[in-house]
Amino acid sequence: MSAGAEKRPLDIFLVAGEASGDHLGAALIKKLRERAGGVRFRGVGGPEMEAQGLASQFGMSDITAMGFGQVIAKLPLILRRIRETVAAIVQSPPDILILIDSPDFSHRVAKRVRRVLPDLPIVKYVSPTVWVWRPGRAKKLKPLLDHILALFPFEPEVHRRLGGPPTSYVGHPLLERLSELRPSQAEEKLRREEPPLVLILPGSRTSEIERLSALFGEVLARIASKRTIEAVLPTLPAQLDRIRTAIASWPIKPHIVSSEAEKYAAFRRARAALAASGTVTLELALAHVPMAAAYRVPRWEEFIARRLAVTTSVILPNIILGEQVVPELLQRDATVEKLVDALEPLLSDGPERQRQLAGFARLDEIFGTDMEPASERAAKIVMEVYENKRKLISATRHLR
Repeated sequence: MSAGAEKRPLDIFLVAGEASGDHLGAALIKKLRERAGGVRFRGVGGPEMEAQGLASQFGMSDITAMGFGQVIAKLPLILRRIRETVAAIVQSPPDILILIDSPDFSHRVAKRVRRVLPDLPIVKYVSPTVWVWRPGRAKKLKPLLDHILALFPFEPEVHRRLGGPPTSYVGHPLLERLSELRPSQAEEKLRREEPPLVLILPGSRTSEIERLSALFGEVLARIASKRTIEAVLPTLPAQLDRIRTAIASWPIKPHIVSSEAEKYAAFRRARAALAASGTVTLELALAHVPMAAAYRVPRWEEFIARRLAVTTSVILPNIILGEQVVPELLQRDATVEKLVDALEPLLSDGPERQRQLAGFARLDEIFGTDMEPASERAAKIVMEVYENKRKLISATRHLR
């Protein structure tokens, strides 16, 4: 950070490796521009961040990998992209580095950059899930990161307890979309009408679709054999062809939607859902849609995960609420019979449905849904970290 930094545009380097990080990064870029004025954005991002002015040095998909299998398969490319990203930062140091999610990639970047540029402020947007597995990562990250921007309200305390970096809860980006997720009074009435609308959500990644689509198709057919239902399957445009192929043999064909507007319209009308574990379970909980959740991974991934995990749940609403509100059927428990038994009662106004709705209602208080938008809070803290680091460096130089 040179003495003339105030006279030129602020130079911010961001790194995001998945679609969710691209969305977070785009919102953050917008707020940083509003707050800091002239800013230069460069780094690694997807189409949303590029639309906000980021100059991405390579395609974000190069570093996107989910699960041990995908990481191993793409490891040579990922390692090369790590070297290239670090070189871009070191050769032309920015004023601040913001690493968004993608912990396997971003933490390696942080470690190498910190070694060469110890005074560069580094902020991590999205805490690694040290509360799910590998809690020792928190302490290892403390010398690498100046601050973590957390999506969940319990994470600052988790990092404090584990000896991690300073952490602030900024709010989950889904909180900014509650009006899209939750039904109007008219739509609430549609939720109670017959036939009920059931959401089928086998995942957004190819590996998830391959492992869960046949299972979900059988569950849907079993439910439909007992009562009339309407089924909607939201997916991403990039997965449309794969989904069409996956459901070709289903006895009951759901209506496929691929736009975000169609997806949230279906959420507002849905009475229940069958979902893969992931962020979508939190979307459903915030939309007050009761669900049965399932997940399958290869046996060797399960073997590793069970030995590293420190939590008894993998479903976000259950972790946040601290109890098993949503039935989660994983691995060998993810059977047609068990999923039918978990999903079918949710279509009626019985105790199983009411228990989930009562749990979801508590999320508003836990998350603090009345606070300012997550992107606004995140931008404010990023600028505070930058200014504090700059003042500290200036004071240290003056003492010398």
